[in-house]
Amino acid sequence: MDNLRGAVLMVLAMLGFAIEDAFIKLMGDALPVGQIIVMLGIGGSAVFAVVVLAQKRALFERDMLAAPVLTRAAGEIMGTVCFISAIVFTPLSTASAILQATPLVVTLGAALFLGETVGWRRWAAISVGFLGVLMIIRPGLDGFSPLSLFAVGGVFGLALRDISTRKISASLSSMQLSFLGFLVLIPAGLMLLAVTGKSFTPLDARLWLLITASIAIGVFAYYGIVAAMRVGEVSFVTPFRYSRLIFAMIIGTTFFGERPDLLTILGGTVIVASGIYTVLRERKHRIKPIAAPLKP
Repeated sequence: MDNLRGAVLMVLAMLGFAIEDAFIKLMGDALPVGQIIVMLGIGGSAVFAVVVLAQKRALFERDMLAAPVLTRAAGEIMGTVCFISAIVFTPLSTASAILQATPLVVTLGAALFLGETVGWRRWAAISVGFLGVLMIIRPGLDGFSPLSLFAVGGVFGLALRDISTRKISASLSSMQLSFLGFLVLIPAGLMLLAVTGKSFTPLDARLWLLITASIAIGVFAYYGIVAAMRVGEVSFVTPFRYSRLIFAMIIGTTFFGERPDLLTILGGTVIVASGIYTVLRERKHRIKPIAAPLKP
């Protein structure tokens, strides 16, 4: 029953993120990407600052200057800037399909930089998953769009964030890291505005509603993931992350008139299948049989 509850929470969280992505895409028609990032940073950091203070923790601690924390912040900036750009400039279904490769890159990074053991089956799954990404972006073919590389950059940025998180001291809470993750988006968004020569656009009632809803839904979706991981077994709950792709395709088709072609659908399927297989293999690797006692 706990696993079922965890799965439901994860699916609801993924629905929330898909809706948040849709709202961001709607804002992208009227606002520069840098401004969207600044507003998300302000709203998200404000919410998590309240949570951190309610937990009687400090907003800033000396441990936040440690290399893994700074690396995590860099990954957060890269991942967020690239993925929001992908949402705004490319089909929602395409960006979401490529994003599903993030767990595969995390597994790859954990093997290369953290010394975690990855067997040949998971290496094969990672390779197949990357093949799925190539099926979607199609470099060198007529259907290739350089803008799809934003989603690829988002995958590597978010993977860097997740890998770095594993090396961060336990003295920092997840809420403190979330606060810091949103906070660094503010200067990043301002720098993006300066580099692109864009300026702040006044918000009308519709845009205020979209940004407020994006922040609220994003925060609740975040809590949904945390709750799901605490309620159910990680290896059982994690595959339900991929439901985000289903919701993204439904939203993209219904509200944005997107029509994912066969290669995009096949590529997304390959990525999801590779990710689920990797999770199952990791679970099997961690569960080792207990040796039977020797008979006298």
